[in-house]
Amino acid sequence: MAFVALDTAVRLGTDALRALGFDGSEAAIVLDHLMDCELRGLSYSGLARILSIADRFGHTPLTGADMRITRESPVSAQLDGADRIGYLVGRRATEIAVEKARTSGLAVVGANRTWYTGMLSYYAEMITGAGMVAMLASNATPWVAPYGGTEPRFGTNPICFGFPTGGEVPVIWDIGISEIIHAQAVLAHRTGRRLPPGSAYDAAGEPTDDPVAALSGAFAAWGGHRGSGLGIVVQLLGMLAGSPAAPPQLEDFGMLVLVLRPDLFGSATEFEQRTAEFAASVRATRPVDPAVAVRMPFERSVAVRADRVAAGGIDVEPAVLEALSELTSRH
Repeated sequence: MAFVALDTAVRLGTDALRALGFDGSEAAIVLDHLMDCELRGLSYSGLARILSIADRFGHTPLTGADMRITRESPVSAQLDGADRIGYLVGRRATEIAVEKARTSGLAVVGANRTWYTGMLSYYAEMITGAGMVAMLASNATPWVAPYGGTEPRFGTNPICFGFPTGGEVPVIWDIGISEIIHAQAVLAHRTGRRLPPGSAYDAAGEPTDDPVAALSGAFAAWGGHRGSGLGIVVQLLGMLAGSPAAPPQLEDFGMLVLVLRPDLFGSATEFEQRTAEFAASVRATRPVDPAVAVRMPFERSVAVRADRVAAGGIDVEPAVLEALSELTSRH
């Protein structure tokens, strides 16, 4: 791994995204999301994702079409993503939902015709920062086999919930339902690494640790029948948002954003205080290992992000840096 200063990483990422055709404001939005992945230790969804975006544009060029609302009510909207990347569509869907929830108390937005929606916790942090509760789900191209099977039937399917705590670290739980996600397999292929045992099947249904074989086969569901069931639910929620049952490769994902104000049911301030108190009680649980404290969801991400900001840089795979530099110089 190579240590890269934050300003250098931002400059490199911006140059690469601009080389791919994003304008300045779009590149800034996409890179903010990717850098948050890097700062939180999720490098496979960080700068390396720009290379996957470039691969996608190799067969489906960047569109200049505008996102548009095709159906709307005071508490809902359907957002046609116009085949724009999910970092842009997801952010706009979240902004619409927050704006409507401020007025009406709750809102739900369905977005479709998008791809690479990214970390749902990124959007949940926007929502909790506005003092509201979040539920988000996003389906994807079928890459994951249901429990007991070896053929892909649903996406890696993240689902996320977020709760504000009145200025403390929000409670955000964001989870995919496969043993590994698509981005991890892609990065393993780029860097010549193998996959963890038991995480994938090849096209013939045999277990494999070869990322290329896995990308042609299926990833294993996490959590047995429970994770598999959750994956099916999220695939259906994406369909509710407007996607097909089985979105094509990196096309027409469906994302659902539900936002509500806590004061629909009582005092928002009291709810935030009680949430913070509950979080404190969870952290105070007697640990199995005295050296490892119990923590709440999202606390690891916040701590790692703070450490990397303080260090002033991130660790990036040399192969990724080389490919990004080549991408920039080629355009």
